[in-house]
Amino acid sequence: MRRIPKRSLAALFIIVNMLAVVACTTRIALSRSVHRHRPHLHRYARRHHSLSSKLSFPCPLWSSSFSLCLRHPRSSPTSRSLSATCSSASASTPPIAPRAPPMADAGIESNPLLRDFDFPPFDAVEARHVRPGVLALLKKLESDLEELERTVEPSWPKLVEPLEKIVDRLTVVWGMINHLKAVKDTAELRAAIEEVQAEKVKFQLRLGQSKPIYNAFRALQESPDWNLLSDAQKRIVENQIKEAVLSGVALEDGKREEFNKIEQELEKLSKKFDENVLDATKKFEKKITDKKDIEGLPATALGLAAQTAVSKGHENATPEDGPWVITLDAPSFMSVMQHARNRALREEIYRAYVTRASSGDIDNTLIIDQILKLRLEKAKLLGYNNYAEVSMAMKMATVDKAEELLEKLRSASWDAAVQDMEDLKHFAKSQGAKESDDLSHWDISFWSERLRESKYDINEEELRPYFSLPKVTEGLFNLARTLFGIEIEAADGLAPVWNSDVRFYCVKDSSGNPIAYFYFDPYSRPSEKRGGAWMDEVVARSRVLSPDGASTRLPIAHMVCNQMPPVGTKPSLMTFREVETVFHEFGHALQHMLTKQDEGLVAGIRGIEWDAVELPSQFMENWCYHRDTLMGIAKHYETGESLPEDVYKKLLAARTFRAGSLSLRQIRFASIDLQLHTKYVPGGPESVYDVDQRVSERTQVLPPLAEDRFLCGFSHIFAGGYAAGYYSYKWAEVLSADAFSAFEDAGLNDSKAVKETGQRFRETILALGGGKAPLQVFIEFRGREPSPEALLRHNGLLPVAA
Repeated sequence: MRRIPKRSLAALFIIVNMLAVVACTTRIALSRSVHRHRPHLHRYARRHHSLSSKLSFPCPLWSSSFSLCLRHPRSSPTSRSLSATCSSASASTPPIAPRAPPMADAGIESNPLLRDFDFPPFDAVEARHVRPGVLALLKKLESDLEELERTVEPSWPKLVEPLEKIVDRLTVVWGMINHLKAVKDTAELRAAIEEVQAEKVKFQLRLGQSKPIYNAFRALQESPDWNLLSDAQKRIVENQIKEAVLSGVALEDGKREEFNKIEQELEKLSKKFDENVLDATKKFEKKITDKKDIEGLPATALGLAAQTAVSKGHENATPEDGPWVITLDAPSFMSVMQHARNRALREEIYRAYVTRASSGDIDNTLIIDQILKLRLEKAKLLGYNNYAEVSMAMKMATVDKAEELLEKLRSASWDAAVQDMEDLKHFAKSQGAKESDDLSHWDISFWSERLRESKYDINEEELRPYFSLPKVTEGLFNLARTLFGIEIEAADGLAPVWNSDVRFYCVKDSSGNPIAYFYFDPYSRPSEKRGGAWMDEVVARSRVLSPDGASTRLPIAHMVCNQMPPVGTKPSLMTFREVETVFHEFGHALQHMLTKQDEGLVAGIRGIEWDAVELPSQFMENWCYHRDTLMGIAKHYETGESLPEDVYKKLLAARTFRAGSLSLRQIRFASIDLQLHTKYVPGGPESVYDVDQRVSERTQVLPPLAEDRFLCGFSHIFAGGYAAGYYSYKWAEVLSADAFSAFEDAGLNDSKAVKETGQRFRETILALGGGKAPLQVFIEFRGREPSPEALLRHNGLLPVAA
């Protein structure tokens, strides 16, 4: 979700890659979406890396929920007054997005990236606009930066406010471009971004290494005015000083030049890595003409495969008679892994998935080593022993604390995971499976799904009719009203969108006043849209950037998922895991939208330590198991019948199914990430794949295949913002489970207590943004420091004696 090392000032988000969908067959929430692909979080500006993002918050790789075409330029609704937004919005409602300064050149004036707008003109931006638009913007920002350096004083109005305006302008425009790359990828857009990327990074480095600005921040910290600043303002100053040092401001000229070359090269490599993964995913397709080869696939999967075949030129394809086309896109891939009885097909698709981007002209192997080598060199230049120490400099955890948590969770999960495997073997044997004594990776999801169906009498596909997207969103918005006192209304047509499937919403407070807006892009489009799920910011709440100078600019977010689109006349029918995914990304969006911070540099998800940013998203997943919430959304799309009570109880019981295995899967990803960024020596005797095999000996009951190249698709750490930070999923899981336990303590059936606790959650976790250290925020909400006990209890991993 949400969601990169572009740290505090950058919007925290990232791009998602769904490696994890491979063998995950049970619950678990999706997300951070923030992201988020989060590219590097530079000191002042977020480098939206090919998305999210980081920064979008992408989904973690353990989520098995992983199961956009610009309109032609037209008359844009951006010219409409925001007073039309949501019927009760007053005429004085301020514009949401920054207005571009006038440009002298008529061609530049008409460029949608620089146009005066209330909402971004997503429907009008084309690849041809990128180069002239970005270069004109950078020229203007360079002039603004020079003026700031000439006139800067160690005071809020003369330092932070003009800086925020520079940062925000680049964040919004670059964010638009990278968002379109994530949801509407084309070769032309890639080429256009590549043309201006070096200049954009050059400006960010120039900004991040500005000694006049750095010195002014230090002087402000040491001035008599320091004690007059609010807590949020002090956090901004402290973070900017740290960020400046991490951006190389203190390096001597020669070393700074070397540092800048490394940053430029890392940006190029991350972009190429991400493109290779997307290209490898798009490249693979398996055409099937014999229905025997896809026996077991549910009707929804057959419908998707036929729909894909039609899009590939097989005009007469039908769900009943084919042909069918299988891809590595999550909904297609997971359907085969979980349901195809054809073991040879499962093996073929699995091997294709775990070797994506590992051969030919889209091989990421050398790119991985180059990235790791440059990150180590960067760390040494900054005076650190390894890149993990650089990453942790702006996080809650330290390397030791992260490793300590992972080991504690690993030891609590191991015996349960071993038992999971034994249970699977015994069940497969009882079903007459020849492979029962020698289960391989392409068998795990299939037999796990069969065991889950047998043990809990739950067939995920048979539950789809109860989870139609319209009912799920309605129930989610009702929950938000109950917990946080907000109303969410459709506002389609108010803002331009990048695809006709995208919905636009207005968020109102209890008095009916608009407080935020968000886009929702729910469906998979493998030919042009990144896989996974994420949330990212469009614009952040800000006092300084209020157009009228009196009110506050309202935040806008976008949520992106990749679930199965409507097939024929049927609405999008979701798996339970996809329901969790939507709740997860909405949690990120809530933190962005319900912030009460008026200082834009720490509003919403900005400025929140990376390992705390998943708290709201993972917190929201817990409500999928709350009876009243689930029964409110689980209505049969044709009959309106509620989900049977006994099925709800089975879902609740199945929550801990294979929890040990799923926990170890995440721990493997987090551990390999830390190993590569602490102990691995690029170019040394051990390859990155050797490291993965070694880590897997302690974190996987079934070791990966010798030819497994999942690292070549591990976009979270090589193209997103999770480098030496993937552990943060588990770190934040501890926080989120403990936060939800506050509602359990209050009484989930006590509506008054739930509302009171929800209001406290809103006023702390959701409202304070990056304006206060996350540990302090958590203590304000919970009344104590976090404990892992709730997480282990929820996952059924507490020792029996406890």
